[in-house]
Amino acid sequence: MSRCNAFQRMYDWKAVPWRKLDRAVFKLQKRIYRAAKEGNKVKVRKLQGLLNRSWSAKMVAVRQVTQQNQGKKTAGVDGVLALTPVQRQELIRNLKVTKEAKVSPTRRIWIPKPGRDEKRPLGIPTIYDRALQGLVKQALEPEWEALMEPNSYGFRPGRGCHDAIAAIFLSINQKPKWVLDADIAKCFDKIDHSALLGRLNNTSLIRNQIRAWLKAGVMDQGWFEPTRAGTPQGGIISPLLANIALHGLEEKVMESAKTRVEKQNLTFVRYADDFVVMHKDRQVIEGIRDTIAEWLKGIGLELKAEKTRISHTLEGENPGFDFLGFNIRQYKTGKYQSGKNSHGTTLGFKTLIKPSDKSIRSHKERLSEIVSSHKAAPQEALIAKLNPVIRGWSNYFRTVVSKETYGDLDDYLWIITWQWATRRHPNKAGKWITNKYWKPTTERQWNFVGKTKDGTDINLTRHSATEIRRHVKVKGTVSPFDGNLIYWSKRLRESPDISARVIKLLEKQGGKCAMCGLKFRDGDQWEVDHVLPTSRGGKDRYSNLQLLHDYCHNIKSSQDGSNARKPGSKSRVHDKDGITEEPDEMKVSRPVLKTSRSGDGLA
Repeated sequence: MSRCNAFQRMYDWKAVPWRKLDRAVFKLQKRIYRAAKEGNKVKVRKLQGLLNRSWSAKMVAVRQVTQQNQGKKTAGVDGVLALTPVQRQELIRNLKVTKEAKVSPTRRIWIPKPGRDEKRPLGIPTIYDRALQGLVKQALEPEWEALMEPNSYGFRPGRGCHDAIAAIFLSINQKPKWVLDADIAKCFDKIDHSALLGRLNNTSLIRNQIRAWLKAGVMDQGWFEPTRAGTPQGGIISPLLANIALHGLEEKVMESAKTRVEKQNLTFVRYADDFVVMHKDRQVIEGIRDTIAEWLKGIGLELKAEKTRISHTLEGENPGFDFLGFNIRQYKTGKYQSGKNSHGTTLGFKTLIKPSDKSIRSHKERLSEIVSSHKAAPQEALIAKLNPVIRGWSNYFRTVVSKETYGDLDDYLWIITWQWATRRHPNKAGKWITNKYWKPTTERQWNFVGKTKDGTDINLTRHSATEIRRHVKVKGTVSPFDGNLIYWSKRLRESPDISARVIKLLEKQGGKCAMCGLKFRDGDQWEVDHVLPTSRGGKDRYSNLQLLHDYCHNIKSSQDGSNARKPGSKSRVHDKDGITEEPDEMKVSRPVLKTSRSGDGLA
């Protein structure tokens, strides 16, 4: 038996040293990133081949697909829903990038688009293909992170919507500009395969494998359909491939600037297939629109006419624009209300970013839908359903001017919960209803409070309880693969995508796992753990909470006995606090399957 095989057989699935495997994979990824930065393509290809053959990388890829991803319980055309530990080990042994590159078709499912009658198609690969895509992505992503343009923010590690919004603010806060707000029509469905593979510029082994995934076809209700264009939404590698296809668009836009001054006033910001271009001259914007339309033809894409408009941030009948759920606009102000530029001159306007009317409307509809569907449910069940939605929406918009909006939403929440309560007791007086469902506290006169089974209070979360925290844009072209763990750990603690509970624990622990001592990185899976398990009398207080890697949590739970079930009790899923729901418009733009969050980590 070889030394490698002996090492691989040392562990059963529960005893795998995930910390060591994650570190081994990350070290290889850092080497790929640095080689790509240096322009050493030969070294990049060798390291990518090494990673694709790595047992550690295969273990991490299979674990992500079968235990961590939100779509882990969604079957492909083979009907396989979940794997046992023995089946996972077998999958790892068979996982390999080959010249033949035989793949199965994806299974097509249709999910509704929020607020619309139309549906979005998702292509779900088999578990084997998902694991192999995860393995190939581990090798490709560091290379492309070293090459990606600075103002691309969608589906990239360490970057997100709030970085894109911050980039827009920095571009217009000192000067009003014309804006091209554009969307690419059916981007993920129409990308030309030949153009994409040409941009990929990798070894024939990787190129053949990706071509096989692109050409695999789909099974829709038993009917096979060939795929002649596009990257299947639902595949792990699809977002990365879409970014590769659109790589170079920012450079093309900047090349269209004729003078140095014109280029200095030009800003391009892209999040996946949505982008904005800003400049002080409308004629420049119109010329860039034509340039972009021509460039997109080369990869089989076109602008969506109904979602492409040119507007001004300050002037006109309908100033400003919506982007990623935010409304970005400038307002004329008086002499003493206005800010000043870097030379001390009064600007005469103020730039404000707020939640868009569409975002507010869809959030209200979501809240009403939850309340309506819980007419006969206990109060604590209604609160437990509403709280994650409220926290998620509030966290997403807490980096902008949202206090007034939060107050209006709390008033709306009062109205619909009052209607819920009075509908349940049509013959009772209003005072009796308020005393039953609302309780005064030192902070607030009335709180919608229920009782859990163990007798503790559960409060309805208020939007206005969310603290406004400004977001600092990510620096230039930096990447989590650069190895600067201090910088990325600090950004993680300030991320608007993470709940206040997790942020407090990250600050308390210095951004490190309380068990293994390693710094948390973007993309890590974590869990909130009770130091003294609740089954042994531990309280749900910060003094008894710690943040652990999911694999550290599994080890700790097996040691303290908190995994053991009481007779007749249901299986318990650890709370991954920090997973919060997003506004519906953000769910629409992400080409991933949204399923139950039970047992999921941050994706």
